[in-house]
Amino acid sequence: MPHASLSPAVDHPAPITGAAPPAELSLEERLALVTAAMTARLDEAAVAYEVNTAHIPTEPVDLADVVTVPLTPTLPPPPASYPTPVAALLQRAHHRLLTGGWCSGSLVDEDGARCMLGAIRAEARGDSGLEASAASVLLDALRREFGDVDSVPSFNDAHRSACVPLRMVDQAASLADARGL
Repeated sequence: MPHASLSPAVDHPAPITGAAPPAELSLEERLALVTAAMTARLDEAAVAYEVNTAHIPTEPVDLADVVTVPLTPTLPPPPASYPTPVAALLQRAHHRLLTGGWCSGSLVDEDGARCMLGAIRAEARGDSGLEASAASVLLDALRREFGDVDSVPSFNDAHRSACVPLRMVDQAASLADARGL
């Protein structure tokens, strides 16, 4: 008994003979295809997000209610001075570096920023003995933390940012205060 086929007859096209194999895509072509696919997926995700969050009530935000800080940055005033002259000088030099800027390679650069020694010299206001004492305490603080340091200027110039030099001037002020200088 002949069996009837349950599937309808399908006309299969004849295989193509002599066709060239598919060419390999270049990197740029593959990247373009991936970019197109990712753009489509991101567009679908954006639509899904909008649909899923459309029921959430929102109120417009007035930026005047949000922004509450001054538009120009202000530095806090310097803390109360140390009672000893060398510590107070180092503290003022630290504050000068914070507010006026730090530089390396010169005592004062064209923008008015100063190196560690330049800030000490400016805050000493011509008192060479006080300046020398402050530089000596700073050198001691540098040697305590970093070992063999030749001089304050060479330490200052070895850094690319103000972070470590400012920290060390602040530590030197604490050291001078602890020594009663």
